[in-house]
Amino acid sequence: MLGRVNHIAIAVPDLAAATAVYRDTLGARVSQPQALPEHGVTVVFVELPNTKVELLEPLGEASPIAAFIAKNASGGMHHVCYEVDDIIAARDRLTAGGARVLGDGTPKIGAHGKPVLFLHPKDFQGTLVELEQV
Repeated sequence: MLGRVNHIAIAVPDLAAATAVYRDTLGARVSQPQALPEHGVTVVFVELPNTKVELLEPLGEASPIAAFIAKNASGGMHHVCYEVDDIIAARDRLTAGGARVLGDGTPKIGAHGKPVLFLHPKDFQGTLVELEQV
């Protein structure tokens, strides 16, 4: 069911500063910031040869990332995103097996313009999992 790792997401309190570290200190190629109001975040993607790192900054106080940053002032790893061929089939298989999908179970459009779902971290060894249809 799972394809490759699409990205690893890191929540950050200051997106510009985090972007500068990856671009200027590590020499990585980074995207322009992209606001995603429906997800409550602004993102930048660090492009790597084999995957991406997504830097997430809260977009407003109601952002789920704001709560994460409140608990982890320096930021930290937020989730791992895996690719799937059919997000509805993956969702149905996972829920039939007892996994919990966050929200109402309806995929939303993610930063890459593709459907995404998030799975409850308590069902995956404490790690928030995102699925993205490719």
